[in-house]
Amino acid sequence: MGLITGLLALPVTGPVRGVLWLAEQIREQAEDRYYDPVRIRADLERVDEARRSGELSDQEATNRENELLQRLMTRRS
Repeated sequence: MGLITGLLALPVTGPVRGVLWLAEQIREQAEDRYYDPVRIRADLERVDEARRSGELSDQEATNRENELLQRLMTRRS
């Protein structure tokens, strides 16, 4: 891209780059929360409580636990 083209495109590409950067930041934070071991363990405890109280059947609780454990094992580094 030449200097003139770069300068002419700046008003368009500047905001686009900003939006892309912001979207990337939001995605990273969402993934961090989704794979956070502390949150996953808390969710596992809630599933266990729901099973004991009868809110979830054994099968539903097992399915949910498996999903949470999968997240725990595949979390981002």
